[in-house]
Amino acid sequence: MAGESILVVDDNDLNLELMRDLLEDEGYRVRVAIDANDAIAVLHDFRPRLIFMDIQLPGMDGLTLTRMLKANPSMRDIRIVGLTAYAMAGDEQRMRAAGCDGYLWKPIDTRRLPAVISSMLSPTPRA
Repeated sequence: MAGESILVVDDNDLNLELMRDLLEDEGYRVRVAIDANDAIAVLHDFRPRLIFMDIQLPGMDGLTLTRMLKANPSMRDIRIVGLTAYAMAGDEQRMRAAGCDGYLWKPIDTRRLPAVISSMLSPTPRA
């Protein structure tokens, strides 16, 4: 699965750098975006198989962007993993209802990340 394309959307520079480094070290092609508008611009010329989406972005939040992407026939097949730093009751249901295929809490468990990516990029995701 190395070589697959992944977009990371997060407004925290440290989170973006960590995810980019981890993913590039595993051989993935990675682009990053700092907010929903930046992500939309990146998606004009970069079609990832997987997006890690912070759900609490400034401006348009990650769940709204996820709904938009899943409503677009040309993008609905992109797998999206919701990321949250403030795990609260009901977050999983809200993320799934918005169209997220999976979810992770921050800080990211770097030992679990490869399994999550593998699951998301498999024909039938299981996260």
